[in-house]
Amino acid sequence: MDFISNRPEVALFLAIALGHLIGWLRVGPVQLGGICGTLIVALVLGQSGVVLSPDLRAVAFALFIFALGFTAGPQFFTNLRNGWRYGILSFVEVVTVVILIAVAVVVLKLDPGTAAGLLAGSATESAVIGTAAEALGRLALPAEAVKALESNIATAYSITYLFGLIAIVVFTSQIAPLLLRINLRKEAAMLAHALGAEDGDGNGGGTALPSIVGRAFRAGSTVGQTVDAFEREYKHLVTIQRIRRGGELLEATPGLVIHDNDVLLIFGRRKAVIAAQERLGDEVPLPPEINLPIVSRDVVLDRREAIGQKIGALRQLAGADIHRGVFIARLRRLQNDVPPLPGTVLQRADVLTLYGTEPAVDRALAELGHPMPATDKTDLVYLGLGVVVGMLIGSLSLKIGTLDLTLGTGGGALVSGLVFGWLRTRHPKLGTLPAPAAEVLKDLGLATFIAAVGLSAGPDAIRLIREYGLVLPVIGVLVSAVPAAVSLLIGHRLLKIEAPILLGAIAGQHCSTPTISALVSIAGNSTPVIGYTVTYAISNVLLPLLGPIVVWMAFALG
Repeated sequence: MDFISNRPEVALFLAIALGHLIGWLRVGPVQLGGICGTLIVALVLGQSGVVLSPDLRAVAFALFIFALGFTAGPQFFTNLRNGWRYGILSFVEVVTVVILIAVAVVVLKLDPGTAAGLLAGSATESAVIGTAAEALGRLALPAEAVKALESNIATAYSITYLFGLIAIVVFTSQIAPLLLRINLRKEAAMLAHALGAEDGDGNGGGTALPSIVGRAFRAGSTVGQTVDAFEREYKHLVTIQRIRRGGELLEATPGLVIHDNDVLLIFGRRKAVIAAQERLGDEVPLPPEINLPIVSRDVVLDRREAIGQKIGALRQLAGADIHRGVFIARLRRLQNDVPPLPGTVLQRADVLTLYGTEPAVDRALAELGHPMPATDKTDLVYLGLGVVVGMLIGSLSLKIGTLDLTLGTGGGALVSGLVFGWLRTRHPKLGTLPAPAAEVLKDLGLATFIAAVGLSAGPDAIRLIREYGLVLPVIGVLVSAVPAAVSLLIGHRLLKIEAPILLGAIAGQHCSTPTISALVSIAGNSTPVIGYTVTYAISNVLLPLLGPIVVWMAFALG
C-alpha cells in the first residue's frame, strides 16, 4: 500500500484498469460499467491517502466534456429544431429530476454534494460529477468543507448509480411493456414493416445473406423493354449495370433496349433481385468481363432538401442520373446504427454509407453532403482552441448574493464543444476530430477525472454510507424510475409515439447505453434507436448543466 500511496500515477492507472475489469461484470441486461467500477476501486485505494493533482483532474474533465459536446453538437441543434416530438421527453426528465431532488433535499436535509451525487448516480450521468464539483468550489465555504462535499458527490454517486441503472433497464424493458399491454417484439416488427422493412430487415445486426447483391441473368421476358422501364417496374431497387450482347459489352444506359440473348448484370436489394428473377431468364455464372467493382463511401448528410425527408423519398428528390445504382447500406447517428428503412427520417449530420459503382456513388455523395474525412489524425489546433474558448466561457460569472453563478470549465467546454462540433459539420475542412479519437478523449478523460475524485473522496466515503444507509439507494431508484414513468405517460397518451420508439427515447433521456442495448435485444430490431438518438443528444447536454443548479439549490435550501 505504501507503493501506491507514494506513486499516485500507479493508483490512477490501477483504478482505471481494475475499475473497467469490474465494469465488465453483467447480470442479465445490467452491466456496472467501467466508470462506476473505476470510482469504486478509487474509493478503496483512496483509503491509503493517495491523491492526484487538481490540475490533472481539471484537464481530464475539460477534454472529456469538450469531446462530449463535439460529438453531440450536430444532432443537438438539429433535434432542438426538428426533434421536439421526442426531444420534449428530455425536458420532462430534467424537470422531474429537479423536483425529486428538491424534495429529497428538503425532507432528508441533503447537503449540496450528496444531492449532486444522487443526481449523477440515479440519472447515470457521470458528467454531473464534474460540473457539480466546480460549482461547489464557488460556494462561500471553507476549503475543507468544499473537500468534504466533493467526497459526498463521489460516494452518493457510487451508491446510487447501480440502483439507478437497474431501475431504468428494468422499467423500460420489462415494466413499461406491461403497462402498455404490448409485446415489444411484435410492436417493433410491425413498426419496422410500417417503415418499409421486409422480413429480416432492420434488425440492427449482421445477417448471413448480404442485403445488396449482384447477379447475372439472361434477358428472358424483358426483351423489348428499355433499361429504365425495367428498373422503374421494381421502384429502382434493382439496377441493370451492364449488358453482354454477343461479344460486345455495353454500359446499361436508361434508354438502351434489351435484346434477346442479352446477359444482364443485375445489382440491387437482395429481395428485389429475387422478385425480378421471375421476369428474367436463367441465371448464369457471373462472367469475369461483365463484372465491375463496387465501392462504399461514408457521407455526412448536409443537403438542406434531404434533411427531414424519409429515405424512400430521396429517389424522388434526386434525378435519375444521381440516384441510379446507388443504395444506402447503413445509417449511423451519434455512433448508433439506425435502421436504414424507406420510412426512416433523415437528420443533419447523419452518416450514410453509400454502396454502388464508384462513379454513381461519387455523384450521389456530392449531392448529399460531404465525405467523412479520410484522415485519422486529430487537428490539435482546433481541439486546443476549442478547449480554451470553453474555459473562457466558463470563466464568465454572475454574482447573486453569496452565489457566484457560472458555467465553470465543464459547462463552458460543453458549450464550446457543441458549437465547434456543429461548425465542423458545416465546414468540413475547418478541423478534424475523428470519432475514434473523440471516444478516447471521452473515455480516458472521464475515467481519469473519476479516479481523481474517488481517490480524494476515499477517506470520507464510510461516513456518508453510515449517515444515510439504505435511504440513498431507494431515492436513487425513484429518481431514475419516476421521470421514466412520467415520460411514458406523456409519450403514449399525449404525443402518441410508437411504443418501441418511445421506450428508446426514454432510454435516451436517461443517457443509458445499457438500456438501449437491452431494448434492441428484446425488440429484435433497432427501431428503438430512432427515439434514443434524439433524446440522448439533448439529455447529454442538459443533465451535466443540472450539476451546478442542484448544488446552488441545495445550498440555498440548506
